[in-house]
Amino acid sequence: MAKNQNKTQKTDASVDEYLMQIEDAEKRADCFKIKDMMERIVDAPARMWGTSIIGFGDYHYKYESGREGDFMRSGFAARKANIVLYIMAGFSEYNALLEKMGKHKHGKGCLYIKRLSDLDESALEEIITRSVASMAQKYPE
Repeated sequence: MAKNQNKTQKTDASVDEYLMQIEDAEKRADCFKIKDMMERIVDAPARMWGTSIIGFGDYHYKYESGREGDFMRSGFAARKANIVLYIMAGFSEYNALLEKMGKHKHGKGCLYIKRLSDLDESALEEIITRSVASMAQKYPE
């Protein structure tokens, strides 16, 4: 791996096989639904990134430091405690949607949910849609 290359790279592993390994039936069903939602919103097929992240679309970035690489436009991972959605544009512009969305936690670019039934899915879709549009503006294809 090159010195400035991301550790998490796109692979040819099967997304569906990865999702079928999720033991909790509700979490597995939620992950398939999120996969379908993100494929529709990003307009790109699901791909495995590393061994446990499902990504959609990609973009190339280059920082002033000289570091550059490729990464997903949006994605998610089924972790033990939560489903983690990667909202690459961050959350600074989504306060009203986050309040409307329901039970969740979030960090700088990660949204942590237990299950889709805890959420207003239209608010979640809007956050993903706006994030993808923001990324497309910042990093055009």
